[in-house]
Amino acid sequence: MTDRARPNGFTLVETLVALAVFGLAAMALLNLAGENTRSAARVETRTLAGIVAENIAVETTAAPTVAEGETSGRVDLAGRGWGWTRRIARTDDPEIQRIDIAVLIDDPRPVHAADRILFRLRTS
Repeated sequence: MTDRARPNGFTLVETLVALAVFGLAAMALLNLAGENTRSAARVETRTLAGIVAENIAVETTAAPTVAEGETSGRVDLAGRGWGWTRRIARTDDPEIQRIDIAVLIDDPRPVHAADRILFRLRTS
């Protein structure tokens, strides 16, 4: 009997299977990279919106008096436009005011980005 020498290299089927596996892995990595980029953009938006909300909170607490009711405004930060709404309301304790601050980013449509709730002593 004669031994047939096995040819060196891969068969066509083995090559196609390897390419299919590589293609699936490459697509999964690209999808992961895209999701990472989108997630980073969301974190940046929420962080900047939080800075806007904190700025409004500081302005509110630093003011000598603040009237109850709702106030809205718009500020620019980091090259973006941010809308904000501040609501000042009574609490069960007549000496304390509740302040709700909501921040929206001016995208093609306004998107809620951050909230802050704080309390302050009522000043006459």
